[in-house]
Amino acid sequence: VQLVESGGGLVQPGGSLRLSCTASGFTFSLYDMNWYRQAPGKEREEVAHIAGITGDTFYTDSVKGRFTISRDNAKNMVYLQMNSLRPEDTAVYYCNSWRTTGIQTDDYWGQGTQVTVSS
Repeated sequence: VQLVESGGGLVQPGGSLRLSCTASGFTFSLYDMNWYRQAPGKEREEVAHIAGITGDTFYTDSVKGRFTISRDNAKNMVYLQMNSLRPEDTAVYYCNSWRTTGIQTDDYWGQGTQVTVSS
């Protein structure tokens, strides 16, 4: 199993970035996909979620209206489009895949990609 994030970098406040996560080693379409972030000195928080079967999405309040999560099951990829970025969005962003059958829970993580919002 492998999750590889890309697309992070340095951007000015108000700018945009698009994060990508390439998945391999599992049946991607069956898994919920999530983006988390962790800022220095803070706990890791879930930013956005997209369900595997229904495609339903969820966003934490601080990014609603600015971030959009999407997935391409044919390419085994999940994306996070981030607009109107703010300095407080600065963090390491992690891709996560999750699925439970009730008997077994699979929880996979990427290595993270740094996003820095600064002028």
